[in-house]
Amino acid sequence: MWAMAQNSIVLFFRGKLFAEPRKAFLMIFVGVLMTASLLVLIAKLGAPLWMAASVAAFVGGGLQPYLFRNLRYR
Repeated sequence: MWAMAQNSIVLFFRGKLFAEPRKAFLMIFVGVLMTASLLVLIAKLGAPLWMAASVAAFVGGGLQPYLFRNLRYR
C-alpha cells in the first residue's frame, strides 16, 4: 500500500497521474479557494479559529470527491 501511495505521488508531481492535468489542478485550486474562503467567513462570524479551521477542513475535504468525480486518470 505504501508503494502504491509513493508511486501516485511521484506520478502526480511529474504531471502523469491525470489524463487532463490542467483540469485536475483547476479542481484542486477550486477546493483550496472554497476551503480558505469558508475559514475566513467562519472566523469573521466570531467562531474560534480552531473551530473555523475544523469546519472548513471538513467541508473542504468533503468537496474533493465531488470536484474529482469526472477526472480521468492515466
